[in-house]
Amino acid sequence: MPIYLPETTHTSTEALTPRQIVLELDKYVIGQAAAKRAVAIALRNRTRRQKLPPDLAEEIAPKNILMIGPTGVGKTEIARRLARLAQSPFIKVEASKFTEVGYVGRDVESMVRDLVELGVDMVRDERLEEVRGKAAHNAEERLLDILLPPTRPIAPEQDAAGDVAAARDQQSQTRERFREQLRAGRLDSRVVELDVREKSFPSFEIIAGSSVEEVDINLKDMLPGLFQGKAKKRKLKVPEALEFLAREEEQKLIDMDSVARTAVERVEQAGIIFVDEIDKISGREGSHGPDVSREGVQRDILPIVEGTTVNTKYGMVRTDHILFIAAGAFHVSKPSDLIPELQGRFPIRVELHALGKDEFVRILTEPRSALVKQYTALMETEGIALIFTPGAIDRIADFATIVNERTENIGARRLHTVMEKLLDEISFEGPDLLEKRVVIDEAYVDRMLADIVKNEDLSRYIL
Repeated sequence: MPIYLPETTHTSTEALTPRQIVLELDKYVIGQAAAKRAVAIALRNRTRRQKLPPDLAEEIAPKNILMIGPTGVGKTEIARRLARLAQSPFIKVEASKFTEVGYVGRDVESMVRDLVELGVDMVRDERLEEVRGKAAHNAEERLLDILLPPTRPIAPEQDAAGDVAAARDQQSQTRERFREQLRAGRLDSRVVELDVREKSFPSFEIIAGSSVEEVDINLKDMLPGLFQGKAKKRKLKVPEALEFLAREEEQKLIDMDSVARTAVERVEQAGIIFVDEIDKISGREGSHGPDVSREGVQRDILPIVEGTTVNTKYGMVRTDHILFIAAGAFHVSKPSDLIPELQGRFPIRVELHALGKDEFVRILTEPRSALVKQYTALMETEGIALIFTPGAIDRIADFATIVNERTENIGARRLHTVMEKLLDEISFEGPDLLEKRVVIDEAYVDRMLADIVKNEDLSRYIL
């Protein structure tokens, strides 16, 4: 599951100390100080390694992290926010999706290929920002050539009285007038005709025993003309044509070979792979019979984590310095059930604690994207001022804690369910409400949730 990273921090990542990294993570994740401390040290060590001589830096491998804790306590969120902070290529995969080689399922090397694809997208987006101005200028010139085709040059013998210079001057003036009209939007209703090359995707069958990744890498090399498509005329309005031409010019200005090289280097030196549900593959073969999603998958993941070279369509990628963060609840199994070789590749173990009422109150109000802030902003789009009293927030946290104790403990995710049920009436009737100021107090929370929480059978289904 690729996660795109649009955010940047005001402070350079290299200048952030581990304490400052923890403070940045505190803006989004409540509690779990030990896990934040571990990832902050791992990120800072990357910065330290970059300042070392190349021969010594090559020998220093990242210290991979194993997060142990129940669902909904912030394992994924800590890793995701860390990647945003570092502006690193980051991907989250579920270990349970992979199967041992020889069985139907995803190949473990696909996690590296997916990370490289994401790295290429990140670098391409950065290069697009650099060339956007020039591409827009080139697109404008091409569109003006279509709207105002250049006149035929006048032969020297026809230029008896300097008509060539006058014609050129007049054409230049006319072109500038068209440019002004184009920028002012007065030509938006006009229709122009462009040559558009549409991509064609031929259908084919995958031969049994081959992998989709191999087909993806080799097919375009074997049949280069197959995916080009044919050029055809399309009529577009001026704004659409300008946007289409700008995209074409952007692709011309970007050197994809350079993008691929930069992306591969960034993935190798700064990539982060978050392997979730690692406890689901921790059972040993023989304890419950052979299982292709357990020890075999561990042995396939092992070389990736140890450091190997993976073949991708952008070139060979080494995984020696990619940071791996694994996570699991370990309710049934324990970390020592992993094969010893894999255990040794996750030297840093951090335990994340279950969340209680006090943490729920903070989660509802403190983070930048706190749930209360989200729902207040959503209702503001309807002109409704939603006001939560401190007592109501305390009561919501109380109900979420009770339901987690009585049923399955799903951590902070329970708050989403409780909030949706609490604001069900307002969300539905919002556009039709005459009173645009709604106060959520303790009495309102009790009226909406108390009966459901008291009825344990009902709360299992609804909350």
